[in-house]
Amino acid sequence: MHDQNFKNLILDYPVQALQFFAAEEAPDDLPQARIIPFRQEQLKERLGDRFHELDTPLLVEWLDGRREVILFFLEEETEARRFSIYRLAHYCLDLAELAQTDRVVPIVIFLDRGRHSYELHLGGERHNYLSFRYIACELKNLSADAYRDSDNIVARLNLPNMRYAKGQKLDIYHDAQLGLALLEQDPNKQLKYVDFVDYYADLTDAEIETYRNDYLPEAEDRMGLAQILREEGRKEGEIKGGIKGEIRGEAQTLTKQIQLKFGELPIWVEEKINQADKSQLDQWVERILFVDTLEQLFKP
Repeated sequence: MHDQNFKNLILDYPVQALQFFAAEEAPDDLPQARIIPFRQEQLKERLGDRFHELDTPLLVEWLDGRREVILFFLEEETEARRFSIYRLAHYCLDLAELAQTDRVVPIVIFLDRGRHSYELHLGGERHNYLSFRYIACELKNLSADAYRDSDNIVARLNLPNMRYAKGQKLDIYHDAQLGLALLEQDPNKQLKYVDFVDYYADLTDAEIETYRNDYLPEAEDRMGLAQILREEGRKEGEIKGGIKGEIRGEAQTLTKQIQLKFGELPIWVEEKINQADKSQLDQWVERILFVDTLEQLFKP
């Protein structure tokens, strides 16, 4: 279950996945590269042999030739105690031979805490003849507070897998769902990754009821994602004080949505937002999830 969840996440958001799971190796121009899944079934030495099925190898290439092709291999490990650095090294050597490259970056995503080897050295009395290490992304050792406002959707969706105080569980869940609503405009993917967040947050029935009552006071039948955004704007408005602050918070939420979906705001859009009342802003915050152009959004 876990490997399929993460395989889908990585293949749906390859750039964001590499920027989050392998930040130290993700170049600044990664968004300009072409990222394609590499074959997962490795070649067998004999037809009767079992094959290694890799989690998610990604081949990254720059069509303008500015960088050499590089192969990222991401593997999810649910239980750290089951991890084998020997197996991982074997996989990477096989991948390098198959892809005919020595530019291979191994990444292991650990879902739980536990002891495991970080480096492997093979040698004799005088020399090491093989040294191997990998990027370890230990989600439970990452502070969720550091990613609650991240604009990387992979980071936001993984907030429930990170470290946070016991009393923060619903806040973290809310921030993950809010990140999905703000950063993903495709309704099908929204539904898909609502399930991802729900699965890893693992809320009890009591926590779900508390979330509905405290975080979504006006929730409709579809538990609309727009409702989460309205709630976020309302909270920000309350902090800034009174109805003016509430309108300002709603306007900021709408502005951020528009920037994420359409880019920078034209002057005429800024004017409409600045002149709108709360009721009109509410309508636009919800409508933006279902339109393809700014003209459709602001159509009377």
